[in-house]
Amino acid sequence: MADHELFTENRSAEVVAASFADTPDTRLRGILTSLVRHLHDFVKDVELTTDEWAAAIGFLTETGQTCTDTRQEFILLSDVLGVSMLVETINNRAGGQFTESTVEGPFHVVDSPPRELGADIAEDGKGTPCLVTGSVTGPDGQPIPGASVDVWQANDEGFYDVQQPDVQPLRNLRGLFTTDDTGQFRFRSIIPRYYPIPADGPVGRLLKATSRHPNRPAHIHFEVSAPGYRTVTTHLFVADTPYLDSDAVFGVKSSLVREFPRVDDPARAAEAGLPNPFRTVHFDVVLGK
Repeated sequence: MADHELFTENRSAEVVAASFADTPDTRLRGILTSLVRHLHDFVKDVELTTDEWAAAIGFLTETGQTCTDTRQEFILLSDVLGVSMLVETINNRAGGQFTESTVEGPFHVVDSPPRELGADIAEDGKGTPCLVTGSVTGPDGQPIPGASVDVWQANDEGFYDVQQPDVQPLRNLRGLFTTDDTGQFRFRSIIPRYYPIPADGPVGRLLKATSRHPNRPAHIHFEVSAPGYRTVTTHLFVADTPYLDSDAVFGVKSSLVREFPRVDDPARAAEAGLPNPFRTVHFDVVLGK
């Protein structure tokens, strides 16, 4: 074997990248080649020690071991490093025309139950009642009937149902709705609370070691889809919540922040099937082709 083909510090990335030269999938070959070059540049830049390398392997191993059917620690790690948001942003460039996307988050781990329009997703009846209304349209403003609107959120204490299986009903504060003939949707819920991402695992220790808080501002998750249109995964953020400017997963976009005004109107409350007073919010979703 010629010397120029052997692994050296200076040529490490070139030698390893060359090993992928016969990869049949050209996209995979390109990704691995770029990954190796950037990864080797990083190791050389910080002059990674053997102990640091071992600690990193241990951290990643524990991250995988922490994953369960209802907890995805690797997504959480991607979230706090901003990778999830970057991938979302690159793949869903709205350009001001469509509803902006944001991270799915680690709690979309069970299917939302199909519900009728106007249904109450707060099955335990706890929290400040809220009426959520909105529409789904295409880029030309044309209503999209039959669009799927999948929603999920934390409760008024900042927990999702899967985090409190002995406290909350299964699939509490989750719902799968279908827009009506005019592209409208509506449902009853509660005002969610801001909350910390799970901080009792390796990702939580990483945040603590870097003096970062683990909190997310209050929000409702939406995943909206329709045949012939691009699915958007997004949030609706509560305007008066803490942590809008320091979301632990970098998910806030100004176009997704909404006021949730208080309504004191017994007649309107009765019509909506909510106690008076209540809060409300309207969210118009625009899908791209």
